Amino acid sequence: MKSLETSFVYPGVIWEGTYILGPFAIVGQPLKEQQVSHLETYIGDGALVRSHTVIYCGNRIGCNFQTGHGALLREENTIGDDVSIGSGSIVEHHVRIGNGVRLHSQVFVPEFSILEDNCWLGPHVVLTNAKYPRSPGVKKQLIGPHIEQGAKIGANSTILPGVRIGRNALIGAGSVVTKDIPEGAVVAGNPAQVIKHISDLPYGDKL
Repeated sequence: MKSLETSFVYPGVIWEGTYILGPFAIVGQPLKEQQVSHLETYIGDGALVRSHTVIYCGNRIGCNFQTGHGALLREENTIGDDVSIGSGSIVEHHVRIGNGVRLHSQVFVPEFSILEDNCWLGPHVVLTNAKYPRSPGVKKQLIGPHIEQGAKIGANSTILPGVRIGRNALIGAGSVVTKDIPEGAVVAGNPAQVIKHISDLPYGDKL
């Protein structure tokens, strides 16, 4: 499907198959004041980019990608297949997102974060990457969280810089995670503490 007249696709965007582009979406947005970017943008087959989404240049996105309304993706991210980014969510630049990842509405993912396959971030989850904001040289010391495969982060949780969430771990809603979380752990609170193992939960073998 061709883009609607009310949307804009910059030169250098390569659609690798069919796509649907909602009104007022922008794809391939150049950096700063550039008129045309030298960074090509690749979007796989079956994309659904809903209205008011902005995708910057240099992204490499797999098949069956979809956004909610008003999502923002900054430049030079690598995104796998079957990824969904919810309405109002923001993914900053140089982020790595695996296959089957789900970001719900108004999630914030900062620079240099890693989200492995099939992880799930609930509404209003915030990842952070600056341990000492506004400190000298902070831009050279940014480190995003690393969310391992299958981990799930409940609504309104905050993950501090560089924290690693183990494979299949479950973070309770509203948690503030200040340290690494082991594989399969269930944590909750501020600061978040391990309260049980995923196998102790109903349907734990399927989560």
